[in-house]
Amino acid sequence: MIKSLHSYWAYLVLLLLLLAVYRALYGAISKKEYTPKMFQVALFTLIVTHIQLLIALLLYFTSNRFFLWFDLGISEVMRIPIHRLYLVEHPLVNILAVVLITRGYSKHKKKRLSNPKYKTLAVHYTLALILILSRIPWSAWWFL
Repeated sequence: MIKSLHSYWAYLVLLLLLLAVYRALYGAISKKEYTPKMFQVALFTLIVTHIQLLIALLLYFTSNRFFLWFDLGISEVMRIPIHRLYLVEHPLVNILAVVLITRGYSKHKKKRLSNPKYKTLAVHYTLALILILSRIPWSAWWFL
């Protein structure tokens, strides 16, 4: 059940993150005035990604895959690509993405002018999106 929740919640994360990136880039390029709607999108994206992180941590430490650390050892986990993806790369890269989203949201709130707000969100959220997309286990995700 936790795995399904994690997988389906990821669609919401990606949808909001794509929306936030689009609006931030559009606002920065077109030099739009920063709006409360953009603030809401950035905030909801932050909240949804943090909830996803909590679900992911619960899944990580309760899944059977976690015990491969003890059964195989660190060198064997790192040697087998699928184990390395699920136990190392996917969690670490996505935690880094959540950190980028959190940092971007935090830094953008301190900016006074609209364009720096949009640029800060655009850079941090875009990097986070790229990181997330790079570590999604696509073959397993599409076939829930």
